[in-house]
Order: sequence, then C-alpha cells, then structure tokens
Amino acid sequence: MSKLFGPVVQQGYIVPDIDAAMQHWLARGVGPFFIERHVSPPCELNGEKATVDITAAFAYSGDQQIEVIMQHDDVPTIYKQYLDEHPEGGLQHLAVWCDNIDDKLAEIGDDWVVHQRYGDGHAYLDNKNAPGTMIQLMAHSEAMDTMFGFIREGADTWDGVTDPIRTIDWSTGSPVVKAAE
Repeated sequence: MSKLFGPVVQQGYIVPDIDAAMQHWLARGVGPFFIERHVSPPCELNGEKATVDITAAFAYSGDQQIEVIMQHDDVPTIYKQYLDEHPEGGLQHLAVWCDNIDDKLAEIGDDWVVHQRYGDGHAYLDNKNAPGTMIQLMAHSEAMDTMFGFIREGADTWDGVTDPIRTIDWSTGSPVVKAAE
C-alpha cells in the first residue's frame, strides 16, 4: 500500500493492439473483459484542452483490476508518449481511489505534476524527482462505482469461457453491459 495514495486497485497497460492484449490476459484466466470502444472523453493534456480517441477494456484478477488502453489517433497524450517509447506496450500507470482529486493533489504536495486529466474523475500524475510509472487518481462517483462493481461481479461469477469480452454501453449516461448481439 502506498503511504501517499492508499492501496493500488488497478494496473493500467498501454497497448498497440487491444484485442491481442485482452487475449493475452484471457489466456491466463483473467476475465471477462468489459470494453469501451472508441470513446472520446474531453481531457486536459498538461493543462491544455484536448479530445482523444481511445478504447479501454477492464477485467479483474482478485482485488486487482487490469486495464488495457489503446489510442487510435495522434493526439500527444501520455498513452501515445508511452507507446512511442515502448512500442510493445506495457505497464504505464497504477490507479488508486480518492474522494476528491483536487484535495488529494493539495495533500501530496509540489513534487507531483498532473500530465493528463479527465475533469474531476481521473488524473494521471508523476513525480517530478523520480519519473516513471504514473499514478492515476480515480475519484469515486456513482457511475464509476457502478461500472467497477459489475466488472468485479463479472470476474467473480465468470466460468472462464462464456462471453469473455463484453461491451460497456454509456448511451443512457450510466454504464451498463450491452446485451450480446
């Protein structure tokens, strides 16, 4: 457990091929994956507004969530930068929960810089004096808690075979698992 942030709840991998990444984890018994394809949440990159086209997929292995992210455009995000430096992909961030991102940033002090942020929901930061694997602050919200809850339940009840990849649908404004087509 991090003394600054609390327990790590997610490992975030940036990958060049999200379908291959999910198959990698599924072959190791981690799943099912819940995927959001081509989402474009507005964000800030080093304080500048931007929109990025990404696909993200989530699964659990015990208490650890595994996230794989693939970026589809050339917007200069932390994901693109990571993949430019590590073309094979890999672990880019560790995520922790917090109640309020701004409060947590004030609490941890000036040694940290936010490189990418999605409103009040997510912030990716790195230590100025010891850069490397980033920390993602995730603020609790009803939508995020709901989504992470059904992903966790999916892992807890999965038979290891049925519906290994499931779609998250946000069309109602809240996350739900889209029915199989």
